[in-house]
Amino acid sequence: MEFNIKSGSPEKQRVACVIVGVYESRKLTFAADLLDRISNGFISDVIRHGDMEGKLGSTLVLHSVPHTLCDRVMLVGLGKERDFRAKEYREAVRSSIKALTQTSAGEAVSYLSELTVKKHDVEWMIEQAAVVTLDVLYRFDRFKSKSDEPVREPRKLTLAVPRRSDLADGEKGLQRGLAIGNGMRLAKDLGNLPPNVCTPTYLGEEALRVAQAFGSAAEVLGPKEIAELGMHSFLSVAKGSVEEARLIVLKHQGAKDKNDKPIVLVGKGITFDSGGISLKPGEGMDEMKYDMCGAATVLGAFRAAVEMNLPLNIIAIVPACENMPNGNAVKPGDIVTSMSGQTIEVLNTDAEGRLILCDALTYAERFSPSTVIDVATLTGACVIALGHIATGLYSNQDSLARELLAAGEEVADRAWHMPLWDEYQELLKSPFADMANIGGRPGGSITAACFLSRFAKAYDWAHLDIAGTAWKGGKDKGATARPVPLLVQFLQDRADIALGNVVRRGRPRRETPEVVEDDQD
Repeated sequence: MEFNIKSGSPEKQRVACVIVGVYESRKLTFAADLLDRISNGFISDVIRHGDMEGKLGSTLVLHSVPHTLCDRVMLVGLGKERDFRAKEYREAVRSSIKALTQTSAGEAVSYLSELTVKKHDVEWMIEQAAVVTLDVLYRFDRFKSKSDEPVREPRKLTLAVPRRSDLADGEKGLQRGLAIGNGMRLAKDLGNLPPNVCTPTYLGEEALRVAQAFGSAAEVLGPKEIAELGMHSFLSVAKGSVEEARLIVLKHQGAKDKNDKPIVLVGKGITFDSGGISLKPGEGMDEMKYDMCGAATVLGAFRAAVEMNLPLNIIAIVPACENMPNGNAVKPGDIVTSMSGQTIEVLNTDAEGRLILCDALTYAERFSPSTVIDVATLTGACVIALGHIATGLYSNQDSLARELLAAGEEVADRAWHMPLWDEYQELLKSPFADMANIGGRPGGSITAACFLSRFAKAYDWAHLDIAGTAWKGGKDKGATARPVPLLVQFLQDRADIALGNVVRRGRPRRETPEVVEDDQD
């Protein structure tokens, strides 16, 4: 789909569909009111007859509205005006795009991006409209011999801005939104691929493709090089599989000073998790292809950041392998030595993510990072604690946690700050090694984070447990690409700070669009 930004009056758009909003109070938005006036109250009459009540997410397509130049006018319910905020805006955009795909309209102009959302500016409105649109239009059907009923994706979507002076900000927002959407699509594609395709080798090849496309540096290490680094904890997980482990490293040198300390993103890349010798139940085991979603989101966020050419030094590290049971697999009771030299008693081979991440966190030290953030579908306990709404957030720096929380709130990719208290560390004690890899059922997500914290003492560190948010089951089964939006917003905020700019969040926007007299279609 082609995206475009413009400023112009809705009644002058020669297009297949114009999209405008209606509040529950039957109040028309500015653009809808202009259409109503030129059509001699046609839209008001429709609303008065009860065909559109303005309920959030509802839609109604009107054909041949008098005195307009468009073929259709789509009315989109915005809910109560006093409650219209960021969440409601995204829902309105989402509903409008879904409804648009049910028509044969090849082009559309949306005036929802002209709406007022408190504390958000034109850049944000356009960015979020682009992200939501790409999310709605995403499909993964490459392995179907016969496609489902095709979605009628419009050829072109134009997002309106209130004034001509907003066009530059709108273009910035669009480019950001497309980059985030592309990063999310990569993360979804990797997550949704079957595990016989998306192997550690495939992940490495995909990382190289990203690096080549954007001129980033890349390195993919195999088992021999990984062993030479002393990553025996990581390799212990890979022992039971015929698929070779890979350590993937991508580098973006975007800062003006190439010696600036980088931000390092670490993603768990278990491309299939059977549980190993501590075998998982068979029901739902197919979803364990999603155990590499931490890696997928890190690669997706990295792709978005380099497409945006953020003025930061960013490094992505992905330890990738399978966790399978065979005669050579790591066993409960085995003791392995990590790259840091700390020894680990493996009490449960299904707690394998931390065994590969701990070595990746140690490896990150060589880059003298300013910040390290790891992302992992780490624990079922996090799902029990937070469900499928919030990502679990742990950090050894409260200020870093606050940055990530604020970034997540900004883009509706929310996280919740969880405790990382020393008292929980006691649960990891082992009589035979420096630590055990599990601390028992109580507080399982916390003790997993405590385990990782022992390998992240050399820098500011945060851990995102996405076990409940990385994918959906049931009829909507598929990867969500969370937390790509959170990570990209965090990186953008850091870039703004690096440039001496005020963080974009919370900038006021103009309240009333101007009326543009000329036809700009």
